[in-house]
Amino acid sequence: MTTSDPGNTPGPAGTGADDSVQAELNRLRASIDNIDAAVVHMLAERFKCTQQVGVLKAEHQLPPADPSREARQIVRLRELAESARLDPAFAEKLLNFIIAEVIRHHETIADGARDGGA
Repeated sequence: MTTSDPGNTPGPAGTGADDSVQAELNRLRASIDNIDAAVVHMLAERFKCTQQVGVLKAEHQLPPADPSREARQIVRLRELAESARLDPAFAEKLLNFIIAEVIRHHETIADGARDGGA
């Protein structure tokens, strides 16, 4: 038997454990939702900073990408991931995705500066 919530699948009727399991799922999911919100807000803050870096780079005709910094950041993030017991390969993939987006933003900012818009 299921309810309208696809994540809510009760067990046999009449067992008190069903309510406690569902309450624990709800508690954990609420924490996950809070963490997701914090991650989104932290990424937004990070991108505000990287946008400023992009403007500074464009003003001084610096390249959008900085491979040596990116390599240092990957090493640093992998170490942080290991100490946090997070898969370092996952952390690296995430950082590479973020770096690619930052570079794309920096290229857009540089293009605007060349066109007289920065």
